[in-house]
Amino acid sequence: MPARRRRAEAEEPHTSHERWLITYADMITLLMVLFIVLFAISQVDQKRFDMLKEGMAAAFGETASPFQGTQQVMPDSGDPMTPVLPETGARPQQVQLAQPATSATSAVQHSSALAEAQREVQNLNQLRHQLARRLAQSGYRDDVTMRIDETGLRISLVSRHIVFDANLAVLTPRGAQVLDVLAPVLRRLPNQIEIDGHTNQVKVKPKFYPTDWELSAARAITVLRYLNEHGHVPGARLDAVAYGHERPLLDPSKPKAMALNKRVDIVVLSSASEDARKLFRAVMGSNRPEGRHTR
Repeated sequence: MPARRRRAEAEEPHTSHERWLITYADMITLLMVLFIVLFAISQVDQKRFDMLKEGMAAAFGETASPFQGTQQVMPDSGDPMTPVLPETGARPQQVQLAQPATSATSAVQHSSALAEAQREVQNLNQLRHQLARRLAQSGYRDDVTMRIDETGLRISLVSRHIVFDANLAVLTPRGAQVLDVLAPVLRRLPNQIEIDGHTNQVKVKPKFYPTDWELSAARAITVLRYLNEHGHVPGARLDAVAYGHERPLLDPSKPKAMALNKRVDIVVLSSASEDARKLFRAVMGSNRPEGRHTR
């Protein structure tokens, strides 16, 4: 073989058949990095995670958090849109974490009820002042007492000039005049109006009625009919209730209690929710005497 040919063969580059090992090593390295990253992000700061979970539950007013792990993201089988019921046995930690959300919801509900109570008491006070001005202008201010309680605005016809005569349920002329002053204001209200009939606590059987219940009912109906027939207050908004001698305005042992306890109350019923009405007393002031009436 000539020397020139041997020299050319010696200078021919060597071809490697193991280059796939480099690609394989690169792939293994990338997989290792991937698993290291997955392992790193799977380590959660449990304390901060719990704080986030409680905060979001309180913010949304829910008793359960989407992070609790008691619900699956998707069901194992069936329709993926079907809601999954929570596990029956709640762990103590889950119950404890649900408490801040419940407290937050109760606080929001109380705040809403308090705001509603404040608005309703303000409206009832405006109505009371309006009625008081009309009664004062007509000279009948001392014939009526008014107060706000959990039912609404209570207008008591207590003057000896307008209460019914003994054993009777016939409205006196002065009583009719007082109702003529009240009726135009009551007619424009959207509220239901309850007429409560009361008798005094004298333990004597009424002359023309079997018991005090019938007498108090007759007096309530007399006022109801006058407001409807002469005052044009819609009958659908009127109700009559008889209490007999069971709900005295004043302690029967006090002077003049018998005369004042024989009365008819016109109650403008509040349309506020029950929770709001329970807060009327707190809104009006806890230091106000319970039995005090606005004259």
